[in-house]
Amino acid sequence: MLTYILSFLPLSDQKEASLVSRAWYCAAQNALQETNVQYNIPVSSASLPAIKSLGLRGITGIGLTNLDDSPASHQVLESVAYHLGPNLQSLCLSGGSPTEASFVALLLGCPALRILDLSGCNSLFTSGTLLAQPETAQRVRQVLRGLCELNLAGLRDLTDLSFNRLSSCAPNLERLSLAYCHLTFELGPARGSLGPPDSSPSQLSFHNLLRFVKQRAGRLRALDLSGTGLLPEALKALGQVVGLQLKELSLHGCQDLSTEAVATLCRLQSGLTSLDLSGCSDLADGALLAISRDLGHLQRLRLRKLQRLTDAGCTALGGLRELHSLDLAECCLVSGRGLVQALGSGHRAPAPLASLSLAYCSSLQDASVFSLIPVLGLSLRVLDLSSCVALTNRTLQAICTFLTHLSVLRLAWCKELQDWGLLGLGEPTEEPTQGPQVLQFPELRQLSLSLLPALTDKGLVAVARGCPSLEHLVLSHCSLLSDEGWAQAASSWPRLQHLNLASCGQLTEQTLDTIGQACKQLRMLDVAMCPRISMAAVRHFQAQLPQVTCIQSRFVGGADLTLTL
Repeated sequence: MLTYILSFLPLSDQKEASLVSRAWYCAAQNALQETNVQYNIPVSSASLPAIKSLGLRGITGIGLTNLDDSPASHQVLESVAYHLGPNLQSLCLSGGSPTEASFVALLLGCPALRILDLSGCNSLFTSGTLLAQPETAQRVRQVLRGLCELNLAGLRDLTDLSFNRLSSCAPNLERLSLAYCHLTFELGPARGSLGPPDSSPSQLSFHNLLRFVKQRAGRLRALDLSGTGLLPEALKALGQVVGLQLKELSLHGCQDLSTEAVATLCRLQSGLTSLDLSGCSDLADGALLAISRDLGHLQRLRLRKLQRLTDAGCTALGGLRELHSLDLAECCLVSGRGLVQALGSGHRAPAPLASLSLAYCSSLQDASVFSLIPVLGLSLRVLDLSSCVALTNRTLQAICTFLTHLSVLRLAWCKELQDWGLLGLGEPTEEPTQGPQVLQFPELRQLSLSLLPALTDKGLVAVARGCPSLEHLVLSHCSLLSDEGWAQAASSWPRLQHLNLASCGQLTEQTLDTIGQACKQLRMLDVAMCPRISMAAVRHFQAQLPQVTCIQSRFVGGADLTLTL
């Protein structure tokens, strides 16, 4: 029963609950075995006892950091295969440099693997001989028959041959990422055909990828081709694959894509529930019209940095009645009026948005936000208005009044915000009759208020009292904050894990002492460019809380020296 109850809590609260008693500890460990929890393990001999302990608990998801070809890494991989391998379903080796032999040995010890992340593991593909031996490939195929998701992002040495060898060992793949791999596109003799007739041992060709997609069309559900330079003709060819029914597609940074190609894709892949077209700079309002017309089941849409997108295009979003997450950051022509019209249109209830980003939308005004807030509904949990420089304290007051259920709020560089907005007061000339009515965000986990030049200790204390559940807090470049403010605020944040105080020039080691006594769950502290906090003070702080990673830097002789402890 305890395990069931704890499963409803956020991860940080589950960890806290595990300290109550032995029974609660065991219940929390069971709850933490959920498949969406990944344990990140640094590769060193000191991690071997932890690996054995995790194996006894039947952990199903891990990530290995600092992995290389050293004997210590080889020893850790052997331990992972022996203790964790039988139950392991998710394995992340991102950015590591294991040897081919140790990698294969690890795979052979993980027969239940469903998710494999090899992004940035270039050492495995440099020689071009991975899985070249038929006997080895056959053994790996036996253990990877249940693999559903494969991440090969950022592999500069991936070729057709190495991709074919690895993908052939995973016949049941549903999700594939080749983001930021160098895809080559060659026009064949027939007009409109792409690629040479044969796969290449020296390059990764779109022709070979298209052949793979055709072979796996009945099972493939998610593709990430971000940063591959995908051409309009290639996108159309993907959409036209017979039997392909994609649910998720990411094309971030594919700058050559045209509105026509996106419209064709939407018409042919109408079952998409997640689409990322961020940074596809040639796209305009017509693309959004096609998305709204043909993708009626879309739940997640990212359109960051589409600088040709206007309010007229945003009005089409009203047709996306299942949309949960919308990202329009850096769309400089979007003022919010079209979004208000879209979400408030018709007689049906608005889309149940849980996440909305309008960061860096410099045209966004208070009036649009005032109109937008009532139609967002109680489902909204994440709101990012970073660098919307025209917003004032009136917007903040509206957020504090109507969106108190938020878990993430980002207001960095909304430079017009001042203390009286955070305190829920009227204009500074108006005096409260019964003390300040502090903002209240009881569920807020992440808050960014960096680069707010007018934020003072009074505002800091208001945030502390109104946001007791904060785990991530960014206050960098808030130059008016002082030790006195932190002396009053720190005790309200026992759950704080990540704290950024970079370039808060008035803070001294007194603030470090205050934080060290009040914030025992802290994991990361950034005090870079805080001139009144010395290296010795940082070392003393870390001696008190050895689990904390501290970042400090200062200008010495004209150079910026950064130290991570």
